[in-house]
Amino acid sequence: MKRLAALLPLFLAACAVGPDYQRPAPLPPEQARLGEALESGAVTPSPLPEQWWRLFKDPELDRLITQALAKNTDLRAAAANLQRARAVLSEVGAARLPTTSADAQFSHSRQVIPAFGRAVTNDFFSVGFDASYEVDLFGGVSRTIEAARADAAAAQAAIDAARVAVAAETARAYASACGFGAQADVARETEALQARTLDLTERRLTAGRGTRSEVDSATVLVEQARAQVPVFEAERRAAIYALAVLTGDPPAAILDTPAAKCRSVPMASEPLPVGDGQTLLARRPDVRQAERALAADTARIGIATAALYPSITLLGSVSLGATRFSNLGNSGSVGYSVGPLISWNFPLNGAARARVKQNEAIATGSLARFDGTVLNALKEAEQALARAGGAATREAALRRAMDASTDAARLSRTRFDFGADSFLQLLDAERQRAQARAALAQAEADRAAAQISVFKALGGGWESPSRP
Repeated sequence: MKRLAALLPLFLAACAVGPDYQRPAPLPPEQARLGEALESGAVTPSPLPEQWWRLFKDPELDRLITQALAKNTDLRAAAANLQRARAVLSEVGAARLPTTSADAQFSHSRQVIPAFGRAVTNDFFSVGFDASYEVDLFGGVSRTIEAARADAAAAQAAIDAARVAVAAETARAYASACGFGAQADVARETEALQARTLDLTERRLTAGRGTRSEVDSATVLVEQARAQVPVFEAERRAAIYALAVLTGDPPAAILDTPAAKCRSVPMASEPLPVGDGQTLLARRPDVRQAERALAADTARIGIATAALYPSITLLGSVSLGATRFSNLGNSGSVGYSVGPLISWNFPLNGAARARVKQNEAIATGSLARFDGTVLNALKEAEQALARAGGAATREAALRRAMDASTDAARLSRTRFDFGADSFLQLLDAERQRAQARAALAQAEADRAAAQISVFKALGGGWESPSRP
């Protein structure tokens, strides 16, 4: 008998209806590789560090992301969803235990009996305890717990995905603010340089060696540079305000922080550590979330299938009843009942089987979404790596162009001072130098944004121990 009791849980588990979930097979290594990116020299197959933003070596960036991961409102909402999913799991897990209830009652009644010509009063005291236990013969409870456990894991993956997005968006907003600040400074320097050229032009006109056309041309360059400053400053402040909200602060609270004064774009100067494609897929929270959603939807097929079979519930109750409170507990006051309850909703109209088909279709869709998530993860990584490589190459070319234009402008001014170049040649050299400096400042911001996009596509940053 003891051996039978020990084997009963295994027997009941083996009777769970519906398909048993099997994790989708991983992509072969040749299909999960990161293509040409590793051959470009801009990246390395070294493992991605947990806190990738430290590669930028910017203490203010480290502080902002740490604060965002602790205070961001989206993360707080995702954490609440996880708490709810865990509470649901606790609720459905309680179905494995008996359901109990206790009650106590006192009644006082008065009844008139005509035959005796008087009224009779009665008191009655009762105490009862009921218990019921649903035998999980066909695995409906097991599948419900399995689905709730997968839902809780998917909610955890959703938090991790939100942490990846928050870290990346915080870094992007900070880099954007720094980039616009740098471009505003370049515009101011260009304005000052063009203003000196305008002053020289006006003095030449006063001395009778220049023309009004030259003054007008120099004025155009000054005003063009001056017009860029408020645009860049407005965009810098907009990025700062976005950064404040990402870190869980009101916009005005960030104006006195070092982030609001940043004028140098943070960049990772070393090759980016990206790992390999299979590690990428194992790390990305959205892939994990899609896989757990597939597991939950597969378990729900079993829940719907179990509804096709009978439900067996073991019932038992014990009660004490007496007309006097002092008599409760006597042998004559004890009552009890015990026995099984078998209920079966006969699936004659096909509704229950239709629900099974519905859940099968949902699981099929979840499998397609999982496959799409895997492919999208590889696509995003490849795109981000390609754009980062292109941004780095573009920045290097524009840096060489800026150096060359600076030398050309310096040489042109020297030649102009000695009368070898015309004033128009000097203006053209200054214009090219200003354009090259502005283009380089934009390229630096683009490169930083591309590097951050790489880390976001790689799915890093959720491993940090801080929690909202």
